[in-house]
Amino acid sequence: MRPGDLFAAHFLDHKAPGAPAQIAEQLRKSGLVTLDGLAARDAVLNFASRIMTISPHRDSDPDGLTIIRDTPRHAGRPGFAGLGNGRLAPHTERSGLPSPPRLMLLVCAQPAERGGECLLTDGRLMHADLLARGGGEAAEALSRPRTAYFGAGDGHASQVLSSHRDGRVSIRLRFDVLARWSPIVEPHLPDLQAAALGHQRSLRLNPGQGYLLDNERWLHARTAFVGDRVHWRALGDPRFDLEHGFAPVLDANQPPARVEALS
Repeated sequence: MRPGDLFAAHFLDHKAPGAPAQIAEQLRKSGLVTLDGLAARDAVLNFASRIMTISPHRDSDPDGLTIIRDTPRHAGRPGFAGLGNGRLAPHTERSGLPSPPRLMLLVCAQPAERGGECLLTDGRLMHADLLARGGGEAAEALSRPRTAYFGAGDGHASQVLSSHRDGRVSIRLRFDVLARWSPIVEPHLPDLQAAALGHQRSLRLNPGQGYLLDNERWLHARTAFVGDRVHWRALGDPRFDLEHGFAPVLDANQPPARVEALS
């Protein structure tokens, strides 16, 4: 599937009758909704407020929205890479919290002159990939409790893969300097990175376009860019029932086809 098809495959008209229920159902099924027609900040805030209880963030404005753009004053500071113009590795938003927000909304206000594409990884495909590697040793190690620590001194000890009583699985991950690993999982980090990058899909947003994702299923990243790239972001928990994580691929020995990793 061509990179541009990701937007069309997950698109919903948020202004259509019954749209909130359709959005909730699609998030339950695929964990991702793509959107258009959100060209103004007020439109982004109104949509986000209908879908989620917005969580304030260290970098957000009083209304809960965060402006994502290159702010040179944050250059080189751990945990502030999103406010630069460099490449971002696949990650879970706010992975260092005990309970990261379930939803992330990102909307383009102004694209970069060059680069700045969003990169999304479906954790369900990534999980199937890990189960198929080395007889599942990587997946087993990455499921052991407290084998990863995400965040600074006030971060959280957890694991990459968390299993729930109903058999569903959640993913929590980051690869930057704020990720620390147990010796149990260190041998499996190359497989983890390969799985995260191998299922990455590129998504270039035009003004007013965006995506809403389940933060327990999808990892997001970004290519480096040049120019004044501006996006709005909202984080929060859904105003509807949403089960934790995702249902694993049934036959882990036959994972979905991998796509070429992006450099």
